[in-house]
Amino acid sequence: MTLTASYEHCRRLNARHGRSFYLATLLLPAWKRRHVHALYGFARHVDDIVDEYKATGAEGRGAALDQVKERLDAALAGEHVRDPVLPALVHTVRSFDVERADIDAFLESMRADLTVTRYATYDDLLAYMEGSAAAIGLMMLPVLETLPGAGRSAREPARELGRAFQLTNFLRDVAEDLGRGRVYLPANDMKKFGVTEDDLASGTCTPGLRELVAFEAGRAREHYARALEGVKLLVPSSRPCIRAAHELYGGILDEIEASGHDVLAGRARVPRRRRAVIYARHLVAASAAGRAERRVPAGTV
Repeated sequence: MTLTASYEHCRRLNARHGRSFYLATLLLPAWKRRHVHALYGFARHVDDIVDEYKATGAEGRGAALDQVKERLDAALAGEHVRDPVLPALVHTVRSFDVERADIDAFLESMRADLTVTRYATYDDLLAYMEGSAAAIGLMMLPVLETLPGAGRSAREPARELGRAFQLTNFLRDVAEDLGRGRVYLPANDMKKFGVTEDDLASGTCTPGLRELVAFEAGRAREHYARALEGVKLLVPSSRPCIRAAHELYGGILDEIEASGHDVLAGRARVPRRRRAVIYARHLVAASAAGRAERRVPAGTV
């Protein structure tokens, strides 16, 4: 696969599976956008391997993850590999010095999904999200670019945004994840609110489950609040994208709240009109920042 085709494949993965995030990426300068799509495409590709329960079984999925890592090692070593996402990923990694440790942390978290399907405490879930979510935020950070001297300070907000996004997804996808044999609601929190796995499978949201979801949504909002502190540390042309993504994913929590925290009745979605309003609100700022960035001599921002 050519580099151009690989980037296009990643873009399509983002557009198909991550509509809210994809909409936000359209606010980035075009040259930066494709690299964000490459990172998303790689993450989605690996996540799809892990989720193919019926197709291959846990052993087959583990072998497929091994093959991804082997192809990644080969591609980073300069070898040509047959893979739809790796040409774009490797080009992005080399272009922005994305840390291999963050990629490996993500791959390890995906491998954990093959055997770990329950989490006793929120700290246990946070440990999982360190690789599955926080590491994604760290991989994105070099592409988004920080202001001079702000790189270290921006790392924790980037990790927080990854956690916020993923916790939002966990709440939205309770029924879907249970169908795959996984529960991402901490067991001790379920016990605290009197929620059982039978309740999750019943299709009817109990008062206890509503209270539990509200509790976890509050945690997610705390992650969002801490992540927002990092936006000012990014270069101006990346800020509208992250602010829009912050609002779009936060909007999923709003929809969950509007439903009375019933996450079993259907998948919470931000209405198209609201999505369009959020995008339009940040488009002017994105256009102005992009124009200003093009007028500034290289090395002075």
